Amino acid sequence: MKDKLKGKISFWRVDPTELETLDEWTEFLDAIIHGPNLVLERNGNLILVENPVVEKARIAEIGRGMKIEIYSKEHSPPHFHVLSSEIDASFRIDDCTHLAGKIRSSADYKKIKYWHRHAKPILIEKWNSMRSTDCLVGLYKDV
Repeated sequence: MKDKLKGKISFWRVDPTELETLDEWTEFLDAIIHGPNLVLERNGNLILVENPVVEKARIAEIGRGMKIEIYSKEHSPPHFHVLSSEIDASFRIDDCTHLAGKIRSSADYKKIKYWHRHAKPILIEKWNSMRSTDCLVGLYKDV
């Protein structure tokens, strides 16, 4: 299998015990970084999993180009995305903590938090409806 996958982006599918040279290890790392996969942490262990095509669910779209989305294949913690010309950021579903990305101002963040307070049940419902049975993140659970 190793020789069949050499030079391809799917080289990450090779069993690491088959790698022999530094060049093969380098190719393996390149395939992990650029391939369609994720590395997740579960119980302190790193797991490499295939990341198939991501489905997007548009929760809402506001007339001025703002979109609220949740994706089918995601990482922990459960979160949603806010996209517009000024915002491209993700937020936790449980408490609306800003996880990553850009927000134009603290005023915009306050507005997102206000919206979240009322929209949280819809976000939870959509997150849970998009989890496949083999999803490592799993369903949203209030802690």
